[in-house]
Amino acid sequence: MTWNRLLWKYRWFYLMMLPGLLYYLIYHYLPMGGLVIAFKDYSLGKGIWGSEWVGLANFKEVFNSPEFPRLMRNTLLISVYRILFSMVPDLLFALILNEVRVRWFKKIVQTVTYGPYFLSWVIVYGLAFAFLSPDAGIVNYWIREAGGQTVNFLASSEYFRPMIIFTDVWKSTGYGAIIYLAALSTINPELYEAATMDGANRWQNIWHITLPGVKDVFVLLLILRIGHIMDAGFDQIYIFLNSRVQEVGDIIDTWVFRRGLEQLEFSIAAATGLFKSVIGLVLVLGANKLAKKMGGSGIW
Repeated sequence: MTWNRLLWKYRWFYLMMLPGLLYYLIYHYLPMGGLVIAFKDYSLGKGIWGSEWVGLANFKEVFNSPEFPRLMRNTLLISVYRILFSMVPDLLFALILNEVRVRWFKKIVQTVTYGPYFLSWVIVYGLAFAFLSPDAGIVNYWIREAGGQTVNFLASSEYFRPMIIFTDVWKSTGYGAIIYLAALSTINPELYEAATMDGANRWQNIWHITLPGVKDVFVLLLILRIGHIMDAGFDQIYIFLNSRVQEVGDIIDTWVFRRGLEQLEFSIAAATGLFKSVIGLVLVLGANKLAKKMGGSGIW
């Protein structure tokens, strides 16, 4: 069958796919042309094509910045913490829910736990403030009642990263478990029946059937997260960041926001964004290749 006939035969499928393709074309691929300002001394008055070409000067300014080592360290540390402490709770919570046999209770727990995902980080910060505020926070009230001294959690460099990870886990665990629950639903129930007849207990079923059944999904999500390792969560960090925790909380994205939007240095922001994208691409390709070598399916 020729290409034209195939196109006509499946025309309605292609028509349904068209809005998604247009979205990515307009908002993801066409804007890539603007990356050229990373190699220019961009001026709003002169425009993209009228601005002077400076080559790699913007990249040199970014890498030679005295803040760059600190920004890289904070970005990588927070991103690695997110991978280590966010993915495992998602999987564990999905495994726990999968073992619940009371359907109405399971649905209630799912609804309650994935609800926080739809809250904005501003609301989450408000909740954190209500609990951790040094004057009116519930936690500090308990500490004072126990005879301890008030702790300013929100302005403490010691507690900033744990607080970021804890709030991220609280917000995203319920929603992240949905993906694993979908993967668990594809496992053939006959495998569990056969294993039970062979004498396997519930823990052995989980270890030999459930976990292998979600391994590919876990690896897929891990690869995708590694590709975004240079994105440490701008929305959350920007809301929680203050001058007292700048040393441990300032990341590349918040620095780009200050340089690019507040100081109108768009070329510096574009150069940093291109650098992050290249690093992410290399990491995704490397992680995908490594996953295939270890016997996984990878992304492609």
